[in-house]
Amino acid sequence: MSENPTPYPSAASKKQQMEEMFDRISLRYDFLNHFMSAGIDIYWRKKLIAHLLKNQPRHILDVATGTADLAIVAARKSNAQLTGLDLSAGMLARGQKKIESQRLAHRIRLVQGDAEHMPFRDEQFDALTASFGVRNFESLQAGLQEMCRVTRSGGQNFILEFSKPKRFPIAQLYRLYFYHITPAIGGFVSKDSRAYRYLPRSVAAFPDGEEMKSIVLSCGFSTCALKPFHLGIATLYIATK
Repeated sequence: MSENPTPYPSAASKKQQMEEMFDRISLRYDFLNHFMSAGIDIYWRKKLIAHLLKNQPRHILDVATGTADLAIVAARKSNAQLTGLDLSAGMLARGQKKIESQRLAHRIRLVQGDAEHMPFRDEQFDALTASFGVRNFESLQAGLQEMCRVTRSGGQNFILEFSKPKRFPIAQLYRLYFYHITPAIGGFVSKDSRAYRYLPRSVAAFPDGEEMKSIVLSCGFSTCALKPFHLGIATLYIATK
């Protein structure tokens, strides 16, 4: 795709634009995610967690954790220690409040940082998760290579991302909703229409399916399985180091 998926035509790097955008929309982020997906995003995350916990990982890193939704669910359903990493201080502040309100501060630690230059040692984590975050990386390959680096040998990464359905009429309805309804609702509620115009552009520009699998394997993982959800609206990539 030749279209620039970043939200603003500026000289700032994609990282800086992402940090500023998510800081601005952090107050309404959770509500809009659940409202605009009719709660389906919660189901997708639950499916990710079910796969994640099969091997009972003890130390889990949630990359692009946002407001820590996924980390909180993983902590509730396991005895693992969770670390959440995100660029946005605003999102992390919201996440910290949620963690403290649920008395999970002893289980979940939030860190502000860059997923392409993680402040963690090699093979520090048993498993990594990333829920609708890797498409925001400035360099997808650099981020995936870092994710691989901090995963122990034999550990797994669980990457949940939007994909592009191909079947009629799902593909047509999907494009109508993503390109017209989502920006209108998101812009009205968040008061930042540009941020929600970014969403469909970022999905359109992002590799999915077999293309994404090839990129994952090129970044150091030995295997990558694909699990499409709801006729290809989203896909879970399970990559093993």
